[in-house]
Amino acid sequence: MIDIDEQVAPRDGAVDATGTRSVLAWLMVVGGAIGLLASGILTYDKIKLLQNPESSLACTLNAWVDCGGVVSSSQSSIFGFPNTFLGLVGFAVVVTLGVLLLSDVRLPEWMWVGLQVGVVLAIALIFFLQFTSIFTLVKLCPYCMVVWSVTIPLFVAVSARNLRAWAPTSGFTKIVSDWSLLIVLLWYVAVASVIWFQFGPERLFAS
Repeated sequence: MIDIDEQVAPRDGAVDATGTRSVLAWLMVVGGAIGLLASGILTYDKIKLLQNPESSLACTLNAWVDCGGVVSSSQSSIFGFPNTFLGLVGFAVVVTLGVLLLSDVRLPEWMWVGLQVGVVLAIALIFFLQFTSIFTLVKLCPYCMVVWSVTIPLFVAVSARNLRAWAPTSGFTKIVSDWSLLIVLLWYVAVASVIWFQFGPERLFAS
């Protein structure tokens, strides 16, 4: 299970994610940095394709594992600008907050509220992009999947922390807090299974 932190905040009985041992803080820094890097690469690829639509991308492996086909789709700019811009801003914020937590800074509760809203919106967007990629475009983007992979545990861990802060006696809080790692792993298995059955080995490993 993911132990968000070992210290209990006396104000609300919630686990206070501060200190260098905080799994949540390290997850925010490391996961946020990975997401930021992947978003940066995708942004570069988007600009590259805009400049030259015939450009080939390094992460395009075959007709189905094709970054270019995903990055150049209309779904990659659902708000009128590249979705990757949201990743650049969002993951930069996550990394910054994670660094503050590792520096023993106690974040005000309004920041946790804002972070919770952010991860909820992020996971909703991820759901949409996963569905679009797997079922509409029938193409996979490896860097997009990296973003999916870091957003899922960030959503679960932040939600677990906030549940412990806002509803410490709830049974649902205990389930999410005690089984965070299992929830993340089952989530990964579910997504991987959908991909496997939709594409199959003949598409995933085609040359």
